[in-house]
Amino acid sequence: MSDTPFQPLDFAQNLVVRGLIRVGLLLPYRWRVPLLGAILRGPIGWIAGYRRRAELNLKRIWPEMSLSQRRSIASQSLDNAGRTLIENYSTADFLARQSHIVPHGPGVEALAKAQAEGRAVILVSGHFGNYEAARACLVARGYTIGGLYRPMSNSYFNAHYVQTMQAFGGPIFPQGRAGTTGFVKHLKAGGLLVLLFDQRAGRDQIEFLGEPARTALSAAELALRYKADLIPFYATRQADGVSFTVDLEAPIPHSTPLQMTTELTRSLEARVKANPGQWFWIHRRWR
Repeated sequence: MSDTPFQPLDFAQNLVVRGLIRVGLLLPYRWRVPLLGAILRGPIGWIAGYRRRAELNLKRIWPEMSLSQRRSIASQSLDNAGRTLIENYSTADFLARQSHIVPHGPGVEALAKAQAEGRAVILVSGHFGNYEAARACLVARGYTIGGLYRPMSNSYFNAHYVQTMQAFGGPIFPQGRAGTTGFVKHLKAGGLLVLLFDQRAGRDQIEFLGEPARTALSAAELALRYKADLIPFYATRQADGVSFTVDLEAPIPHSTPLQMTTELTRSLEARVKANPGQWFWIHRRWR
């Protein structure tokens, strides 16, 4: 029996989300993805407070933008989050679709070279588009890519979401002491690891979209410690709402953890400015 105390609100939220996922998975892929996008963009986004948070974040970053523009971007962001959720539970269908993607960018050659030489690589992205599409694309090309993830506050939801991440190929490690041994061993063996760095964490403040934001330096610190390439990568959702382009940028030059993380931040900023509706404005990025 678990020692974790029963959390009625988290339990109820998990039931709702699991119910939506189960209903969605009964539908053809081309229907389920836009349906979950519409549900999160609509009632769930309002009830859960995600829309309000997204609009407040947008107002903080772009106060000069019109209200209608901010609301449009918030709607796109919520729609993308809903689509991402059901895509990540549609393991077989999603993997099959991403296997046809050809990745682009200078990081593709850098990744192949590092693997041929037995060197570790840390692939870094943000909550933009659906990064799992990029991981699935690379897995289809023979790469085994582990993931370092931040456990969700809702333990009921986290338990089954971790299983979906594992299904994309490669070991999954939780942030913190519990996962340290595993991912260090993985990197030492020349493995590939995915990290998302755009949530509020760490003590260092790095300006993101014009506002200071607490940002963890762990990706850069690991790259320096284990002499790993640090490659920004992105999966950008296309106009049809279900397909992606995958880009691997040039490796970030090794310098200091702060400088390298600042360069990662500028890379993500450029992506968000080009496609603002694809970033997860629902996160508590600034406080």
